Amino acid sequence: MAEDAFELLTIVVNELKVNKTLTQLSLRAIRISDGGEALAEALKVNHTLTKLVLEHNQISDTGGEALARALKINITLTQLDLSRNQMSNRGGEALAGALKVNHTLTKLDLSYNQISDGGGEALAEALKVNHTLTQLNLTYNQMSNRGGEALAEALKVNHTLTQLNLTYNKMSNRGGEALAEALKVNHSLTKLDLSNNEISDGGGEALAEALKINHTLTQLDLKYNEISDGGGE
Repeated sequence: MAEDAFELLTIVVNELKVNKTLTQLSLRAIRISDGGEALAEALKVNHTLTKLVLEHNQISDTGGEALARALKINITLTQLDLSRNQMSNRGGEALAGALKVNHTLTKLDLSYNQISDGGGEALAEALKVNHTLTQLNLTYNQMSNRGGEALAEALKVNHTLTQLNLTYNKMSNRGGEALAEALKVNHSLTKLDLSNNEISDGGGEALAEALKINHTLTQLDLKYNEISDGGGE
């Protein structure tokens, strides 16, 4: 971490521990890296912050784990943006563990990290018991069908998630078909982004069939997949 970023973070952390008015904080792109651990400690005692943006900060799994521990204690944060960092399954699994006990977070952005199927499966297990999260962004990670199938199973029992973004992952027909089955019974999801995956006609047809039954989804994005004109009919 650069010296000026370290100084800024030190000031912010100390202030968060005593401040009783700040509700939104953006620390985008100041490269705090493992400084996320110090920030996590502040979140354990802060009771006013509701939105925290940590996008593009080189936060690794260590920082993700520290923030996850804070989320198990913090009862005010509703929005957390961890996009464009360097977390893999370890960080994803830790955050999933936090979601099992956290009852305030409604929006979690993990886009542009390195979370693959293991992290996706952990997040899916969390969604089965979490009753507050409404938006989950997993854009540009490394999930394939296994992760997609796990998330689909979670959607069958989750009643609060309204937006799920899975664009730029590696799901093909298996993942698409599993999500289609979930859409037949899910009654909360309104937006599902599956663009830029590897779904072809079989997955497209399954999703089309699901739309005949589903009455809550208002936005479905399938652009830049491998669906032909026949699969889109």
